[in-house]
Formats: sequence, C-alpha cells, structure tokens
Amino acid sequence: MISEPTILSRNIGWIEVICGGMFSGKTEELIRRARRAQFAGQRVVIVKPEIDKRYDEVNVVSHNATTLPGIVAATADQIILMTGNAQVVCIDEAQFFDNRLVDVANDLANSGKRVIIAGLDMDFEGKPFEPIPELLAIAEYVTKLHAICAESGMPANYSQRVVKSSERILVGESEAYEPRARHCFRPPVDDPKRKSTYAFNQTEKKQTESDH
Repeated sequence: MISEPTILSRNIGWIEVICGGMFSGKTEELIRRARRAQFAGQRVVIVKPEIDKRYDEVNVVSHNATTLPGIVAATADQIILMTGNAQVVCIDEAQFFDNRLVDVANDLANSGKRVIIAGLDMDFEGKPFEPIPELLAIAEYVTKLHAICAESGMPANYSQRVVKSSERILVGESEAYEPRARHCFRPPVDDPKRKSTYAFNQTEKKQTESDH
C-alpha cells in the first residue's frame, strides 16, 4: 500500500519514508512522487549520497533506468545548504548518509518543506539499517515496498548478499544482491539463485539485434 498525503498544504512540512529491500522499487516511487510535485509547479530538489555512483555520477536513476536530475551530498548536513529554495526535498539511498539525517529531515520539515526519503530499512544481515529506523519513527507517512523473491517467487523483504564481503556498506546491483523472502534469506552470504537479468532497454536491444 502506498502511503502519501493526498492534500498538499502550503507552508506545512512533513516527512515521508519509502523503505524496503533491494529491487523493491524505492527509487522508482521516489521519482514518481518528485515528478508529480514538479507537474504541480513545485520546486523539487533530489539529493543522493556521494558514495552511490552505480548508474550515474549525479542523476538519480532507478534499477529500471528511470532518471531525474539530482545533486550529490557527502554528508547529511550539506542537504540543508543545497535545498534552501526547495518546496519538496527528495533524498535517495538514505542508508548511506550518517545519522545526522534524522535531525536534518526534522529541520527541513519544520521549516515547511515536504521531505521524501527512500532507503533500505535492513542491511545484508537482516538488521535495522540506520538511520532508516529512526526516520520511520518520526515520519508522518510510511510506505514499505517488496520485491519478488529470486528463489520462491513470494514477496521479498530481505536483501541477500551473494558475493563474499563482510563490509556493511557494499554498493552493488544484481551482481552483489538479490531479493529474498524470509524463509529463503540466509545471511550473511548465500549462492545466487536467479539467472542473469537485463534492464528492459537491454532486453529490447538484444531482441532487435537477433531479428537482423
């Protein structure tokens, strides 16, 4: 269920958190809300952490290649400096920011801004991934999304690491993680259970090439 405000009041701020595991569509939902606000003529700023360079150095890109222009912040405190004129502040991959993000989100909302935050709520061991749990507690609106388990096909809530690494923060895509349901989740690392997948545009390109 998508939980977001249906009535937007001027000069009244709040916090929305979109959470879930890898490949559950968190960034896609963040971009959808940002675009709706832009269509309404609101000033929207999208921020992502400096560490996340998987698809683009600056732009915010979902796993399905949906893209919106963004800005990069090295720390949570920088977000306030970068979003002074914004009415809507979107923050992607929030788990990569430090715990100051909780205070920053509160400050932004208290100043009258709509704050939309997307991030992983659990790490690769299935433990709460700060600062998302604290943000969930202070948010007015919370949306939890699910992927599809690569092993059972059921709704997936966990991010299974499939490469050997003990680092809590390991920025990766399908080569490093796959979605798993509770009964298929085997932390900290398990062998991959799904075949190689391609983005939609890559699949279409391969099909076109095979037709010639």
